[in-house]
Amino acid sequence: MSDTVVEFDRRMLEALICPRSQQTLRYDAEKQELISKSAGLAYPIRNGIPVMLIDEARVLD
Repeated sequence: MSDTVVEFDRRMLEALICPRSQQTLRYDAEKQELISKSAGLAYPIRNGIPVMLIDEARVLD
């Protein structure tokens, strides 16, 4: 398997919204997450693909 890191395409942010709050998301490049402040959740990005499932999201501190 390759060690190549797939980058998230920031243009996807224009089309993605939080499935819980229906609000816009902020990209955290360091943690590879999409942040929904209104829902208090962080959705992971795996291999360049956002996982937009509430069950997979991390609750923000």
